[in-house]
Amino acid sequence: MDKQWTTLRTQGKEITLIGTAHVSKVSAQEVKEALEEIHPDSICIELDEDRYQSLLHPGQWEQTDIVQVIKQKKTGFLLANIILSSYQKKIAKKMDISAGAEMLQGIQSAKELNAELVLADRRIQTTFSRIWRKHSFWQKCKLLTSIIFSLFDDEDITEADLEQLKQSDMLESALKEVGDSFPVVAEVLIHERDQYLAAKIAQAQGPKIVAVLGAAHVPGVASQIESGNLADLKELDSLPPKSIWGKVIGWGIPIAIIVVIVATFLNSHSAGWEQIQSWILWNGTLSALGTLLAGGHVLSILTAFIAAPITSLNPLLAAGWFAGLVEASVRKPKVRDFEKLTEDVNSVKGMWKNRVTRILLVVILANVFSSLGTFIGGTDIIKTFLETVFR
Repeated sequence: MDKQWTTLRTQGKEITLIGTAHVSKVSAQEVKEALEEIHPDSICIELDEDRYQSLLHPGQWEQTDIVQVIKQKKTGFLLANIILSSYQKKIAKKMDISAGAEMLQGIQSAKELNAELVLADRRIQTTFSRIWRKHSFWQKCKLLTSIIFSLFDDEDITEADLEQLKQSDMLESALKEVGDSFPVVAEVLIHERDQYLAAKIAQAQGPKIVAVLGAAHVPGVASQIESGNLADLKELDSLPPKSIWGKVIGWGIPIAIIVVIVATFLNSHSAGWEQIQSWILWNGTLSALGTLLAGGHVLSILTAFIAAPITSLNPLLAAGWFAGLVEASVRKPKVRDFEKLTEDVNSVKGMWKNRVTRILLVVILANVFSSLGTFIGGTDIIKTFLETVFR
């Protein structure tokens, strides 16, 4: 076999890095042969606990409690996971192979060789959260828009695309176009994970260690290990603090709106009531429109209309959460909705039809349109105030 391995010797350990394509039958066979030849003490695989469980139990989508997802504010995380799973399934179907076959082989070989299995990757939720926290509000809006548009890219997958996977892993490939426009995405997805993987691999037990990685990570991981300057895992697992300006703006806008309305009332009761009506109509109507565009139930639309004017004055609440909870109650997802998630996410019609993705869209679009309503309604309130004071 033509060995495509990178072997490092450091601190009394022999560390072998095997670069793979995550949807290649050849890669899975290479992993099997390499592990049988080296017979390592520890086998490190590019998975975290969540993805490890998902790989072993592919039907776990069916156990998802969508209500808890909304309450725990994880709708964005779930949608990102669905995007990744959809991309994996699309490639795997095209190439007639199960995604993650080389990782499954690593798991199986660890049992057969009585080697310690090490889940060496950072939690995907932490990776997504660090990406999100490191962007400004407007960058988040652009990032979310880019991800949504990437869902409906129906470009066919070729053999050449599979070869490109030799230069990246599945997570990076799924977000490649997004990452090209957002440098922070590439920094967190690739460079930070290189550091994390290197530290976990270097900590593995035994004199002989083999790591099964996406090929793109091999140079970065090898460089980190050879330098001996390994990253602090606690730091890479932590979330950047929320910007103080985010808190200032989050509370400042509602307080300013209330102060302006009160000041207007002191000058003119009729103008004050006009401001309140404007606030309710802009916030409620636009949030309801977002819910309607998501295909929400009439009760969800009504909930968004009622909740938005109130939640927009409290940064700890969001209209989409309430609309989403109502949607999940009146249109409870069925087993078949979870089974078809990764297929339905590839089209607008599929996302509207699938009850799971429709709930996620209700939450997201109700919130986005409510934010737009806050901006327009707030502008209208200030305009009315100035007209009242300087008339």
